Amino acid sequence: MARKYFGTDGIRGRANGVITPDLALRVGMAAGMVFQRGEHRHRVVIGKDTRLSGYMIENALVAGFTSVGMDVLLLGPMPTPAVAMLTHSMRADIGVMISASHNPFDDNGIKLFGPDGYKLSDAIEHEIEELMDADLSSRLAKPADIGRAKRIESVHARYIEFAKRTLPRNQSFDGIRVVVDCANGAAYRVAPETLWELGCDVVTIGADPDGFNINREVGSTAPEALAAKVREVRADIGIALDGDADRVLIVDEKGHLVDGDQLMAVVAESFKHDGRLSRDGVVATVMSNLGLERHFHSLGLSLERTPVGDRYVLEHMRAHGFNVGGEQSGHIILSDYSTTGDGLVAALQVLAVVQRLGRPVSEVCHRFDPLPQILKNVRYKKGRPLESEIVIKAIAAAEEKLNSHGRLLIRPSGTEPVIRVMGEGDDRALVERVVDDVVEAVGLAAA
Repeated sequence: MARKYFGTDGIRGRANGVITPDLALRVGMAAGMVFQRGEHRHRVVIGKDTRLSGYMIENALVAGFTSVGMDVLLLGPMPTPAVAMLTHSMRADIGVMISASHNPFDDNGIKLFGPDGYKLSDAIEHEIEELMDADLSSRLAKPADIGRAKRIESVHARYIEFAKRTLPRNQSFDGIRVVVDCANGAAYRVAPETLWELGCDVVTIGADPDGFNINREVGSTAPEALAAKVREVRADIGIALDGDADRVLIVDEKGHLVDGDQLMAVVAESFKHDGRLSRDGVVATVMSNLGLERHFHSLGLSLERTPVGDRYVLEHMRAHGFNVGGEQSGHIILSDYSTTGDGLVAALQVLAVVQRLGRPVSEVCHRFDPLPQILKNVRYKKGRPLESEIVIKAIAAAEEKLNSHGRLLIRPSGTEPVIRVMGEGDDRALVERVVDDVVEAVGLAAA
């Protein structure tokens, strides 16, 4: 079913362009009505990252929720996984995170969680969308039933204790020097504090938000600053979070980047060693490297693939009983602990493996040699280039050339008029040729 407002990860767009106070007000009213079930006093928790527009959206959401009789608990800047956890922990009927994740400050978004801490189903999002476009004036709360709003100050400590409890009792990281990059985002308080309480020697960057600098030249989408700092202070490890801290990448002691594929391998092998892997396999997306798949097969593990998006990874994990999954981009989902990707919790699991093995991060986090992977984007103005005969023939020819020595993935972007062409295989020169052939065909069809 076509959706008007919701994308693959909530509602997202330019602040005061797409994400306006009026939109946020209607989201609050509609979602509040959908989640009023039973006779108890209903409540919603609202967290946000550090964008300037968060104040505007937060207040509009409060007006919407209270107008339909829901009490609001304001968490302030908190990671997305913390909001998901607190929604369930505090017995809220719904949770809201105001964030556009790794996007620049002038975007923002609204993510919704059900009372179980999981993102909403397509059916519930469709129900909310229908109410957003309806006249709700007759369904507003009576004056005596209007909700209250208050700010909660203790939630940072609750999330820190939750994160620490994902580790064995008495786990300590004494002697490990960590540089943590908080992307000037939602984890700027909780991530350094958690690492310090666990014994790390903590150096922090990207922890001075001003409303404008979230994700700007810091964080998991710009790890160069972290790599430089790791080398400068001779740290053992660097941890890069994104703006809402639901994803993480690692930098080793040499300043080299470790992506989500390697991190999934580290965690999955650790879980398997400890007997904690619920299924003999891991869930990842079609973007994960073929080298990861081959590595898992050598260990007797499977790699189940889903479409791009942590939402689809989690859905597959829940449906088939997996407890480790993620994306190459750094969304690592450990469903024994979290209902969504949690960058801090994933980083703690990696640190625990580093501590246990007593080896450098460059060794611990290199589990396989990735195959050469080439990704190119082709922008188009209109039409459906992938349905063109010239493109169909080019794809078939490329797949025949790769045969069993690689794979080809062509998909339209979900957010912009772009066709993404990705190829990988044992022979880099061959991969480049087949990708270029397909890109050329798509370009001709899109002209």
